[in-house]
Amino acid sequence: MTDKVRPPRHSLFEDLFALVCSAVLVGMGIYMMKLAGLLTGGTAGLALSISTIAPVSFGQVFFVMNLPFYVLGIKTLGWRFATNTLVAVTSVSVFADQLDHLIRFEHLDPAFAAIGGGVLVGIGMLITFRHNASLGGVGILAIYLQKRYGVRAGKVQMGVDCCIVLIGFLLVSLPMLLLSIGGAIAMNTIIAVNHKPGRYQIV
Repeated sequence: MTDKVRPPRHSLFEDLFALVCSAVLVGMGIYMMKLAGLLTGGTAGLALSISTIAPVSFGQVFFVMNLPFYVLGIKTLGWRFATNTLVAVTSVSVFADQLDHLIRFEHLDPAFAAIGGGVLVGIGMLITFRHNASLGGVGILAIYLQKRYGVRAGKVQMGVDCCIVLIGFLLVSLPMLLLSIGGAIAMNTIIAVNHKPGRYQIV
C-alpha cells in the first residue's frame, strides 16, 4: 500500500500574490454592494452593516472584528493559515476603504451589484481557501468544519450568511433585502461548487 502523496505547498510568493488578487476581487464586490445599498453575509456582512450606522469605515470594522478568530485559526489550522488570513483580511480592509478614490460608477443597478458583487466575493474567498487562508470569521469556522468533519464549507457559509443577511430586515427595504440574499446565494454557490472535499485540500 503506497503512502498518500501530499500536494506541494504554495510558495510564499504564490500565497502573497493570490491573497492580494483576492483582496481586489472581494474589495470590489463589497464596494459594489455598499454603493447599491445592499448587505452581504459573514463577517464582511456584519462589518458592512455596522459601517452604515456608525461613523467607522468598513475596513476598520472588518479588521477589528476578525481579531478574535485568529486564535481559532492558530489552534485548529496552524500558524501559516492564521498568518495568511491576517494578510488577506488586512488587504481587503485597506483596499475596500480606498476604492472611493480609485473608481466611480455613473450607474450601478442593484440587481447586478448583488449578483456580480456576490460572484466577485465568492471567487475571492475561493482563492483564499486554496492558499491556506480565509477572510476570517465565518470563513475560519467553515474551513475548520470541512477539514475536520467533511462538511462543505459552502453550505456552512451559506447557512450562517443567510441568517446574518436576515438581520438586515431592520436596515434595508424588503426588495433590497431580497437582492442581498440573492447576492449571498451567488457568493456561496461559487464556493460550494468549486471547493469540495477531495478536490483541492488545504495542507
